[in-house]
Amino acid sequence: MSGRMVLERFPAGGPRGSWPAEEYAQARRLEGQPAEVVMDLATDAFLVIVRGADAAE
Repeated sequence: MSGRMVLERFPAGGPRGSWPAEEYAQARRLEGQPAEVVMDLATDAFLVIVRGADAAE
């Protein structure tokens, strides 16, 4: 149950004051998905993911 599904990717160098990954994750949480934002250092991007059993659906 340690899998994850990437819902969306956002470049780390977004406009100042803009948080598109956080806004996207919040919208998914309002829909009932346990979305969270993590940083992918290898690609310098923020990923919106769902962890665990829900990721397989």
